[in-house]
Amino acid sequence: MRLPHRLVAVIGGLALTVCPSRAEAHLVTTGLGPLYDGLLHFALTPEDMVPVLALALLAGLRGMSHGRRALFVLPVAWLLGGAVGLTVHGGVSPLVTSLSFVVFGGLVAADARLPLGATTLLAALLGLGHGYLNGSSLTQPGLGAMGLLGIAAAVFTLVALAASFVVPLRAVWARVIVRVAGSWIAAIGLLLIGWALRSGA
Repeated sequence: MRLPHRLVAVIGGLALTVCPSRAEAHLVTTGLGPLYDGLLHFALTPEDMVPVLALALLAGLRGMSHGRRALFVLPVAWLLGGAVGLTVHGGVSPLVTSLSFVVFGGLVAADARLPLGATTLLAALLGLGHGYLNGSSLTQPGLGAMGLLGIAAAVFTLVALAASFVVPLRAVWARVIVRVAGSWIAAIGLLLIGWALRSGA
């Protein structure tokens, strides 16, 4: 007697849940080496990826020159901050990462007309801060430098894709959608700050 396809899918799904894979606290191991581990780490870390996305949206709203500046400054600053983090191994409050959600999301929502120097400074600060956090979390031996390089490559790719998508937008409604996305990012940051303060109380 043949089983229905849906029943086979349910049985297969239940079988997979019985054999979970090992959970990783910081750096996810792909088995492909530290470079790819760094790429995956960034993709699975929203507290890093979302502020980078917000900066890319902000740079894209401001135009091609801002997008290019963010594209090159942010990964380099990330590598520098990560190199410091690898040697210091210091902890940082979750409030710091939550603030980057609020700041960058708020700037996108406001469609802030920043000069090129301000975009450069914001990219450098974001890269140094979050790179430091990444570097201090890469404590497994042999993964540090190559893992950071993988993260920087992922940062470069995300900024390139997101900024190049936003730069050509001219229709008011399209730019409003980008600004609404920024307001959601800022709102998420406010929720994270409230949660951190409540947990600390």
